[in-house]
Amino acid sequence: MKLILYSKPGCHLCEGLQQKLEQVTAIALSLEIRDITRQEDWFAAYQYEIPVLHWVTETGSIEPLPQLSPRGSVAQLERMLLERQVTGA
Repeated sequence: MKLILYSKPGCHLCEGLQQKLEQVTAIALSLEIRDITRQEDWFAAYQYEIPVLHWVTETGSIEPLPQLSPRGSVAQLERMLLERQVTGA
């Protein structure tokens, strides 16, 4: 599963989500981290929303994933990703 994490340097919530994603073992992940300070359109879209997680579908479209609470566990994150992978929606 390919994921895109919109983030920025110094964002502790972003770093926390990235660490949780790196601990996921129930599913193979490919994680692309996009620094929103590097592109104006990303910054305009996500400056007040980060961290924002999207997945790239098999057809190549990019779909947003629900925001996980910063207190959410790795197990909760895995369940959400597995459900998304199985249902494709």
